[in-house]
Amino acid sequence: MKKIRNLLLTAALFFALGTTTFANGLSLNSIGTRALGMGGAFVGLANDATALYWNPAGLAKLQNSILVFGTDVMPSATYKMDMANIDAATNTKHYISPNVFFNYSFGDLAVGLGVYVPAGLGTDWNSADFGYPAGFDFMSQIAVFNISPGIAYQITDAFSVGLAINIYYGMFDLSQPIIAGTNVVQFEESSTGTGFGATIGLKYDFSEMFSAGVTFRTKTTVSMSGTAKNPAFAGYGFATESDFDRDVTWPMWIAGGIAVHPTEKFTITFDAQYSQWSELDKLVATYKDANWEATMAQTGGNTFEMKWEDATQIRLGLEYLVSKSFALRGGYYYDPAPAPDETVNVLFPSSTNNVVTFGLGWMNGNLKIEGAMEYLFGATREIAMVPENAMPGTHQMDVMAFSLGFSYGL
Repeated sequence: MKKIRNLLLTAALFFALGTTTFANGLSLNSIGTRALGMGGAFVGLANDATALYWNPAGLAKLQNSILVFGTDVMPSATYKMDMANIDAATNTKHYISPNVFFNYSFGDLAVGLGVYVPAGLGTDWNSADFGYPAGFDFMSQIAVFNISPGIAYQITDAFSVGLAINIYYGMFDLSQPIIAGTNVVQFEESSTGTGFGATIGLKYDFSEMFSAGVTFRTKTTVSMSGTAKNPAFAGYGFATESDFDRDVTWPMWIAGGIAVHPTEKFTITFDAQYSQWSELDKLVATYKDANWEATMAQTGGNTFEMKWEDATQIRLGLEYLVSKSFALRGGYYYDPAPAPDETVNVLFPSSTNNVVTFGLGWMNGNLKIEGAMEYLFGATREIAMVPENAMPGTHQMDVMAFSLGFSYGL
């Protein structure tokens, strides 16, 4: 009886998840091992090859180099709903991203190339924790790759400008159990897509002690195409799978930052980074199969309501050169959740995070080895049981990330 009650309750809770897509927490907030260790406050500093991402104008004054790093992201989420007797926790998963950056200078002109992962995450739950039979997949996984060529020009000794082109390739997989009459079946969705955008950066060095930068990244529409599978449609004589298309808008990003060097050994950075998440208000899928399209449109299953709100991250970074070959780094940033209570769900948790970071750097000639970690302390979200909220209950998610990088001066 308990299992039946849980199944009926969770059926209502997860009905809207069929067209889930990108959500808060998926952006890898700190691209580059050094930047990660400094809390991602890197727009005003931008003095390694990852300037291509943070502020491409910073490429203009860099030593020629190649930078390779990897980041391992480990989310840990819980969900509780007393009414349905649900007390669930995610399975341990590692989401590892490889990244490479290259920069080269021709006097006042500099070029760069980055192949990196600006977004990638997911969740993996035990379906039995939600009252479903064991053995069903209940997971989401997203990765976004960016191939980004860039160019920068040193206009004066103090002022530089830069431009990067962003060629995005996105991948998204979703699997969840759904109820079909008295049976439980496995819903699956897999899609890929491409999108194009640009990043523009300005940097001004007021003195050896103080620099500032501004970066603008255009919004990008990623056109996703894939296949959805729903065995429940067999009961109506329909095909159990259909191809579909869905456009997803990656938001506009504007950031400003400063870097202060009180001494030759000590650096302080501060950034404010704004994301126009309100661009993700509603996501609509178009199915190639006529029966799927008519059924999903009639039930609203083709539309995912996001209702996100714009958000600004505040970041602080520190670096201290203990010696010519060893550096210590630390940072903090505040990361507000863009998703309102109405659209929060367990496949893509959305929480306000307080984040602490730590990093180390070792240098020997042209070789640099860097390590860093960050921990996102996610605030608990108590979602009330009211009609407009898709998934009431207690949501909480923390994320730990490690990064290891190697760079070599050319």
